[in-house]
Amino acid sequence: MKVRVVVTLKPGVLDPQGKAVHAALAGLGFGQVNDVRVGRLIELDVADGTGDAEIEEMGRKLLANTVIENFRIERI
Repeated sequence: MKVRVVVTLKPGVLDPQGKAVHAALAGLGFGQVNDVRVGRLIELDVADGTGDAEIEEMGRKLLANTVIENFRIERI
């Protein structure tokens, strides 16, 4: 079974990578972009029957820094 874990910075946490992407987009003429936040997507292939609680534990313990990041789980 495939699962996606989407990790994003919490609101209020500075995102220098997002600022760099925003500046680059503006430099390429895409001035309509107001803000950019950069996150990451982790795809897992887990055994059938793996519960949400187990996947959430993976997110809390390893896949996301829960002090500054949020994460959500998407089953594919």
